[in-house]
Amino acid sequence: MDTFYSVAPSVIFALGAINLASGLLIFFSCRCLAGSKIGARLMRYHSYQSFYQYHCYIWRAFWASVIIHASLALVVFWPG
Repeated sequence: MDTFYSVAPSVIFALGAINLASGLLIFFSCRCLAGSKIGARLMRYHSYQSFYQYHCYIWRAFWASVIIHASLALVVFWPG
């Protein structure tokens, strides 16, 4: 059990970084962004169109990461 409590903070930190990165990816692949001036320019590029199609999958990874991150943080850092 000591190994769990020594490794968990690093895992929580890594999941927090994944949450931040996937949140940014969600923002930049947002369906609403395509209607803006910036999005209209980005949609001209095939690489952005390829990235844009993965929006729903990024959401799934984001929520899985958030749930695991929050659960671990509550278990490890809950006072008591």
